[in-house]
Amino acid sequence: MDLGLSGKVVMVAGASRGLGNAIAHALQAEGARVSVSSSDTRAIAQAGEALPGSLAMLCNVRDPLQIQAWVDATLEHFGAIDALVVNAGGPPPGGFGDFADEDWQAAFELTLLSAVRLVRTALPALKKSGGNILFMTSSSVKEPIDFLLLSNVMRSGVASLGKSLSRSLAGEGLRVNTIVPGIVETDRIKALVANQASAAGVAQEVQRKAMEALVPLGRFGRPEEFARVAAFLLSPAASYINGETVTVDGGTMKTLF
Repeated sequence: MDLGLSGKVVMVAGASRGLGNAIAHALQAEGARVSVSSSDTRAIAQAGEALPGSLAMLCNVRDPLQIQAWVDATLEHFGAIDALVVNAGGPPPGGFGDFADEDWQAAFELTLLSAVRLVRTALPALKKSGGNILFMTSSSVKEPIDFLLLSNVMRSGVASLGKSLSRSLAGEGLRVNTIVPGIVETDRIKALVANQASAAGVAQEVQRKAMEALVPLGRFGRPEEFARVAAFLLSPAASYINGETVTVDGGTMKTLF
C-alpha cells in the first residue's frame, strides 16, 4: 500500500533514539521529509546523519523558545509542516508519598505542558497544510502502572488533550490521534529487564522470558512494528481515523477500549 507520505514534512520530537527514532526512519522510508529533535545534542546529531536529507535540531521540549526555533527552522528548511509527532520522556517512578510540589511541576512541564506547547507552536502551519498530529503516550493511559504515578497522571492528560483536539480541530481539516506502545524492544526496555533481573536476583534471560510471557504473542515488539503503525496514522491512508487511541502491544492490555 502506498501511504501517500511522499514529500510530506513530518516533525518528530524525541527522535534521537528509541521509538521516536524508529518512527522517523519509517516515515523516511515512505518518502516523507523528516525534521527530528532531541534534548541530547550528540544523539540528535548522530540521528540526523542516519537520516539523509533530514533536519536534526536540539530541542528541549520544556523550553518554549527552543520549540519555536525548531518549528521556525523546519518551515524555513522545508517550507511546510504536514504532521507532528508529540513525544517526550517520562517523569521518574514513585508513589504518592514520594513526590513534593516541585516534582509534580517538573512532570507537568516535561510531559503535559510540552505537548501543549508543541501543538500550539506548530498549529498555524498544520492548519495551512490540513495536516495531523500524533501523540505518543503509554499504556498507563488505559491501565495505571504501579509506582509510575506521575506518568499515569500526566500522560492521561496528554491523551485527554489529544481527544479534545481531535474534536475541536476536525472542522479545520486536521486529524489528531494517540498511539500507545506496549513492551517494545528499545534500549530503555533492555535496561528495565536488566534492572528487574538484578532486583529479583535472576539472570536477565529469565527475567525477559517472564516479561514476554505476559504478552499473548509471546515476545517483545520490534521498534519497526510500532513505527509502521505510527506512519500509517500519520499518512493520508488513515484519512478517516480521528480521535483514536491505537495500542501496539501484542494484545497485552486487558481493557476493552
